[in-house]
Amino acid sequence: MPHSTNKELIFAIMVGTAGISLLVLWYQKVRKSRTAMSLPKFFSLDNTFDSTTLQDKTHNDQGTPAIFQRRQLQILEKLNELLTNMEELKEEVRFLKETIPKLEEYIQDELGGKVAVHRTSPQHRARKRRATAVQSSATSNSSEEAESEGGYITANTDTEEQSFSVPKAFNTHVEELKLDILLQKADHLRMTESGKMESFELLCDHKEKFRDEIEFVWRFARAYGDMFELSTNAQEKKHYANIGKTLGEKAITRAPMNGHCHLWYAVLCGYVSQFEGLQNKINYGHRFKEHLDIAIQLLPEEPFLYYLNGRYCYTVSKLSWIEKKMAATLFGNIPSSTVQEALRNFLKAEEIHPGYSLLNYMYLAKCYVDLEENQNAWKFCNLALLLPTVTKEDKEAQTEVKAMIKSLKRVPDFGGDRIPEECS
Repeated sequence: MPHSTNKELIFAIMVGTAGISLLVLWYQKVRKSRTAMSLPKFFSLDNTFDSTTLQDKTHNDQGTPAIFQRRQLQILEKLNELLTNMEELKEEVRFLKETIPKLEEYIQDELGGKVAVHRTSPQHRARKRRATAVQSSATSNSSEEAESEGGYITANTDTEEQSFSVPKAFNTHVEELKLDILLQKADHLRMTESGKMESFELLCDHKEKFRDEIEFVWRFARAYGDMFELSTNAQEKKHYANIGKTLGEKAITRAPMNGHCHLWYAVLCGYVSQFEGLQNKINYGHRFKEHLDIAIQLLPEEPFLYYLNGRYCYTVSKLSWIEKKMAATLFGNIPSSTVQEALRNFLKAEEIHPGYSLLNYMYLAKCYVDLEENQNAWKFCNLALLLPTVTKEDKEAQTEVKAMIKSLKRVPDFGGDRIPEECS
């Protein structure tokens, strides 16, 4: 046999041996991959994935569906925790961006003894305004313990971060009002953000006298919701939300046929849910919708209810498949809604009260953008920009509306009307 032929034969044997080795390794790898459930692959499945098939799969690979559901819940909890941490990080970065340009001024003031830089809450600022009317005898009151709003005992110290309760007798010259006059005044004050704070203080001053009056109790719960919105401190917001929800529970228990009680209890459940884990968020979501539906039955001409219901429907329509699957795992049913259903609620609010709010116009525009009805979206964007911005939420909504207008302008062959110059 020629020498060159021997070389070719040896080379062929080596190649064949290597090929067989690679084939064995490949088979072992494939076999291992078939014995484990791939969660990332499962999460990428299409929304039409059949639940019966899922149960069969988990029976074969894990032995029981409960194991898979528990693991899915753990993964979703981790995802929710990650998203929460990212939101907190974004808020801290935003705070730093706002603070750093003023750092030099703060340091100069501190070194010069001009001011003591510290953070004050909305409630603390309100107290400082009221302090001018306090007699010197009021300062001798004990700070060890005071009864908080709604009749709950909390510590009442001078440190705002330790306690957010309002002293009962902070102003010794509080004007005693009759219930009907008090309620009218509290409602009227809520027209502005500073007025909401004054309304809260007014109700605090009269809580001992009217704490058992249902019309007072639900307004007091509403006032805690206002303070939640005004506060920028997370601990304060949680404090206001929890006490407000407790007052709301008291209100719906004592007056189950009062629509305002159900309305503000639903709102405060939504606020409390912001500080809960994923499972409790879904639980509070169900509670929110339950009491919102009751309130709509009892107050069919209240535009705020249809706006809230529209927000709920719009949010649910945007839920991911994983989030819906999570709700189904915990409660046995998947929350469902559509953009069209959200649109009907926003239009109902506008029908009852034309020009109801900038936020309602913004969501009408968002619905029409999703439905690719760009002319209607443009119409409500312009209507939104004609309304005044009263609250922080109004200003944020106005910014989003302007962004939508810029986006609509980029749509090919879109001939929208001119934006009013004062709004552009």
